[in-house]
Amino acid sequence: MKKTITLLLISFFAVNAYSQDIADHAIGLRLGDGDGYGAEITYQRALGDINRLEIDLGIESGNNFNGYKVTGIYQWIWNIEDGFNWYAGAGAGFGTANLDDDFNGRDRFDNDSEFFLHAAGQIGIEYNFDIPLQLSLDFRPELYFGDFRDGLDTDIALGVRYQF
Repeated sequence: MKKTITLLLISFFAVNAYSQDIADHAIGLRLGDGDGYGAEITYQRALGDINRLEIDLGIESGNNFNGYKVTGIYQWIWNIEDGFNWYAGAGAGFGTANLDDDFNGRDRFDNDSEFFLHAAGQIGIEYNFDIPLQLSLDFRPELYFGDFRDGLDTDIALGVRYQF
């Protein structure tokens, strides 16, 4: 039993000590529902061998609604196999929502615009091609604090990024 536990611990630390091949920078699009913000411009910056920061900017403009949302996520990355990684992270963000008077259900809100904060978690999988291209699929639950945007929402998105 002690040998099995020792072997599992050694395997765990060996896998986590494995140096990742994370690009210093990656920029592109994160395509999802984004809680009404649709496609987001996304930027990733490596902070070490197994950590990075992701910053996303979503902008929405429509007939009855417009605004922006900025999210920053600190991520940990684990290698699955050559070029294939999974990652998890946590972060926060802020944004605005501007509503026209014609917005459906507008009468429930005090102001035409609001500033909101949100906390976010993220888990995903990515593939780094031999060319400077990264594809990812992630799930991001977000907890909003505001008048119009309040409560828990989820986002599933496909990321396409150029690495440099």
